[in-house]
Amino acid sequence: MVEDIIPLGEKLSRRAQATPNAPAVSCGETTLTCGQLEARANRIARALERLGVKLGDLVTIGLPNGVNFIEACWGVWKLGATPQPVSFRLPNAELRAIVELAEPPIVIALPGMEAGRRGVTVEDLLALCPDDRPIEPRVSPVLKAVTSGGSTGRPKLILSGFRGETLADPTHGPNFWRFGPGDTALIPGPLYHNGPFGCAMEALSKDAHVVVMPRFDAEGVLAEIDRRRATWVYLVPTMMSRIWRLPNEVRARYNISSLKTLWHFAAPCPPWLKEAFINWLGPEVIMELYAGSESQACTTITGSEWLNRRGSVGRVYVGEMKAFDADRNVLPPGEVGEIYMRRPEGSPPSYFYRGATARVLPGGWESLGDIGYFDADGYLYLADRRTDMILIGGSNVYPAEVEAAIDEHPQVMSSAVVGLPHEDMGSSIYAIVQARPGLTEGALLAHLAERLVTYKLPRTIEFVDEPLRDEAGKVRRAQLRDERIAQIKSTCLPSITSVACLK
Repeated sequence: MVEDIIPLGEKLSRRAQATPNAPAVSCGETTLTCGQLEARANRIARALERLGVKLGDLVTIGLPNGVNFIEACWGVWKLGATPQPVSFRLPNAELRAIVELAEPPIVIALPGMEAGRRGVTVEDLLALCPDDRPIEPRVSPVLKAVTSGGSTGRPKLILSGFRGETLADPTHGPNFWRFGPGDTALIPGPLYHNGPFGCAMEALSKDAHVVVMPRFDAEGVLAEIDRRRATWVYLVPTMMSRIWRLPNEVRARYNISSLKTLWHFAAPCPPWLKEAFINWLGPEVIMELYAGSESQACTTITGSEWLNRRGSVGRVYVGEMKAFDADRNVLPPGEVGEIYMRRPEGSPPSYFYRGATARVLPGGWESLGDIGYFDADGYLYLADRRTDMILIGGSNVYPAEVEAAIDEHPQVMSSAVVGLPHEDMGSSIYAIVQARPGLTEGALLAHLAERLVTYKLPRTIEFVDEPLRDEAGKVRRAQLRDERIAQIKSTCLPSITSVACLK
C-alpha cells in the first residue's frame, strides 16, 4: 500500500479522531458529526459481518437520499465490501434483475422492497450491534458498483476498477473537484446515480461537509446554498433549467455568494442555459465534465474556456479520446464520428461490466455510443448518442439539438425527441413536451422555426404533464419511442409508417 493512500474506512476514523464534532453529513434538519458517522458506520459494519457479508461482497443499497444512505455505504466500505446503489423506486421485477447480477448476501433497503435476498434497514443493522469501536482497516477491492439500464432497458452493473482507498491527507495531490476541508458540498441529485454518489463520497473523503437534499427542488437548492453557505454544488442541466425558470424575484431572494464551484455533467447542457448560468454566477464558478460511469477518460472545460468554445465539453483531461468513422478510421478535426476512449497507457482497467459487453475497437478503444467531433485545438463537441440519431431523408438529426431548441422556450419544462418510422422520409421527428399551461403547438413551432432548419422541425408534438427526465437528468428515448410505436399500432393498424394518425 502506498504510504499516503489509506482505506476509506480508515480515512473516516482518522477524520473522526481529528475533528469529532465537525459536521460530516446533513440532510434536512439531521446532521451527523464526524464522530457520529464513524460510530454508526462501525456498528453497521459489524452487523453486516454478523449477517455474513465478507471482504469483496457487493451489498445492494436501495435507500432514498439521507444520512442513512451515507452511513450504510461507509459501513460497507469499512468491511471491505462494495456498495451497489439502486433506486428505491425500482419496480420489484427490475430490482430482482439487478440483484441477480450483483448476488449480494444482504440488501439494505426500505421495508417492502422485494429483492429476492434478505433485506434489512439501517435501523435493523444498528439494533443488531451496539459496538461502535473501529474495526481493523480493510480495503474494498471494488470501490463501487453502479447500475445502468442504458437505451436497451436491460440492467448492467459497472464495477469500478478502483479500490476503496483515498489520500490520507486531502490537501495533498491535485484538487480536481475543487473542494476540501472547510468546504460545504451540496448534492441535490439522487445518490443512487453515479454522479451524485461519486461526488458525495469524494467530498467526504476530502473532509468537506456534505449536504444532501431528500429530493431536488429548484428553489430549495438556492435556499440550501444560502442556509448552509455552500461553496460547491453538483447539478445536471435539467436542474439548472428549473432553477433558471424560477421568477427573477425568487432567485434574487437568496444569498448564494458563498458558491465557488458549480459542476454539471451527466447530460448535454443547452448553450443558452449554460451561457445564462455563466452570466449569473460568473465564468470562474462553472465547471463541466464529460465522461461515463466507466471512467476510461474524461474532458473538462471551465466557464471562461466555454465562452470562447461555445458548445464544447472541453479537452481531454484523463486518458485519450478520438472520433472514428464507420470504417474504424480516425477522423480529422471537424469531422463528426463516434467518440471512442481508452485509458492512459499502462493503466489498469477502470471498470468491469457485469451483464453487458463493451463496444470496442482494436487498440483498447471503447465507445459509450456518443457522436461528436474535435476542433483543431482538441476541444470536443458532442452531437448525440449513436442509437438516438434520427435519419430523415438522408440527413442526420440529433435529438439533443432539437430538445435544446424546444427547452429554450420559457413555457417548456422538459422535452424528449424521438424518431418514428415514416414511409417517405425514413423517419419523422416526434417531440414529447412537458410545458406550463397555455403553450400551443403553433406557438412552439413558431419558436422552433427561428432556431432550426425545416427538416429538423417536429412533425408531431405531444404535450404531457409528467417530467420526461429522471432526477439525474436522464431520459430513456428508446422506451419513449417504443411506447409511441405501440400506440400507433393499436390506433392505426395496419400501417405504422406515418405518425399523422396521432394528431
